[in-house]
Amino acid sequence: MEAIHITLSYGGRQAEQNAIGFYDVAQALIGFERSLALTTHLILNNEIITQAPALRGAQIIARPPSEGSWELTAIILVGAATVAYKLGTAPKDTPIGHLVRSAYDYIVSELLGVHVDFDKTLGQSIEDARKKDDSIRPLSQSRFDSLMEKCEVAVKDMHRPIVKSATARYAKLTAKVGDADYPFDVTLTQETYDYIEFTERAPTPSPFAGSVTSYNMNTFKGRIFIPEHGRPIPFQLSDLARDSQSVVAVGASLNENIQTRINGDTGGGEVRFLAFENLSRTGRLKSLLIVEILGPIRS
Repeated sequence: MEAIHITLSYGGRQAEQNAIGFYDVAQALIGFERSLALTTHLILNNEIITQAPALRGAQIIARPPSEGSWELTAIILVGAATVAYKLGTAPKDTPIGHLVRSAYDYIVSELLGVHVDFDKTLGQSIEDARKKDDSIRPLSQSRFDSLMEKCEVAVKDMHRPIVKSATARYAKLTAKVGDADYPFDVTLTQETYDYIEFTERAPTPSPFAGSVTSYNMNTFKGRIFIPEHGRPIPFQLSDLARDSQSVVAVGASLNENIQTRINGDTGGGEVRFLAFENLSRTGRLKSLLIVEILGPIRS
């Protein structure tokens, strides 16, 4: 039996007295279930769906809100657990359970502006899980970037009791796998809502240099490590930068960067480019729209 418990807990304001805006929490819970379903489906089926009812291989059920604050626990039942689960029965500590928990934490954190090192966290969790369960499929960062696009509105809706009815001040997420609890890295607040809700594009493109860390040839999207930002930044090639020469340059940067990391080094495959910055309300760089690949940086 595999059952992963994910609890969404609202606090502050009326939520402290176990009361919350009805319409807004209803919409928030739809977003909560949708984002859980899409994440679980990708882990189980290596496929990105757009509608939560299309979830295969698992079922999500809910426990009622508890007194003292306003919280709801979603229980993700995987495989045989969908028919065998009994409330109060301790779920098993499984590779799938930890992988779903890690993936959901990664998705929510990245969407709300908390950078998570994919290779050291979720990427490592995938490798560890596959060593214990060979039915688990390899999943790339670009797959999770595509999943984030589908979950963005759902995670935004989870903020509604905070930013619409203002019947809560914040929300927290906690996972339980086996007997262990895992608080998520991010707390939902007015500030995280501002980050996910607002994007402003710079009026003119700026020059950058960095190493491509992931790329999807079907969507022209990926991530590129920019040294001055200290993290991989999501990017998309604009129509102007989708010619064969530019796409080859992006692929070459990715391949050289991978080879450099295999050899234990960093900074390989740097490429110069022009891009529009997509910025949060506070000026944090959210993503880049690349309009021209200027060429590789030769060492």
